[in-house]
Amino acid sequence: MSAPESTVRPLIGLTTYLEEAGTDGCGRVSSAFLPEAYFAPLLAAGAIPVLLPPQPVLTGLVEQLVSTLDGLLVPGGWDVDPARYGQEAHPATDSPRRARDEWELALILEAIRQDVPLLTICRGEQLLNVALGGTLHQHLPDVVGDGVYQLGGHKFNSIQVEVKADSLLNRLLGQDSVTVPVSHHQAVDRLGEGLIAAAWSEDQIVEAIEHPGQSFCLGVQWHPEQLPEEEALFRAFVAAAREQKVPKVLHASTAPSNIVQAAIEGSPQLRDGLAAI
Repeated sequence: MSAPESTVRPLIGLTTYLEEAGTDGCGRVSSAFLPEAYFAPLLAAGAIPVLLPPQPVLTGLVEQLVSTLDGLLVPGGWDVDPARYGQEAHPATDSPRRARDEWELALILEAIRQDVPLLTICRGEQLLNVALGGTLHQHLPDVVGDGVYQLGGHKFNSIQVEVKADSLLNRLLGQDSVTVPVSHHQAVDRLGEGLIAAAWSEDQIVEAIEHPGQSFCLGVQWHPEQLPEEEALFRAFVAAAREQKVPKVLHASTAPSNIVQAAIEGSPQLRDGLAAI
């Protein structure tokens, strides 16, 4: 990559929570927010993070928004509504955040349609699977017999995962086995269309998925943002987003003269103003 291209900062959208939050200045208010841990590594890798609050999925809105992004990150959060994959809610499943589900599902599907680099984490990975027709295990203690994947109290447990050889994840991490921080009671069950499993726990629970048909489409069940030393995934994601950005920048650099000339010719006020300079 040439020096000018390496300085291009890709625009990466991050979806957000929509929850009631306490503030000093406003009291408790409905708020769109995202923990800093998700966007700090993107900043460090040279991206421009932009937060995307849940909102109505209007005709043309998602297509327009995704076309302006160079990458999309869908982070963790509350459980996906089981109705999205044809199941009744387990007693341990969170109350659904349907507006967020609808918004993020639409963004994921459009990012795949436009082949925009996509990184999904925890809930985001599960939503990627559901978006493509997959299903989830709603409560892992029913499957594996214990709560090793979610300790509770906002604590993360460390587990070992095996990474699929020759997968995108394997190429990014450069390892066949890694120790990762987890905090989830749900996980991928039946894989969605086009997806492959890229990592498994000792219990054979799927801990990562990817879409080989896309330029960069990866989901991890663990939380890489909780590891200060874990930079490989974020750097690779930003690099893939930068590859999307560079052609746009090069194309834009050839277009302004024609655009400006057309604007001048169509605006007497602008033409007269420039002539007076």
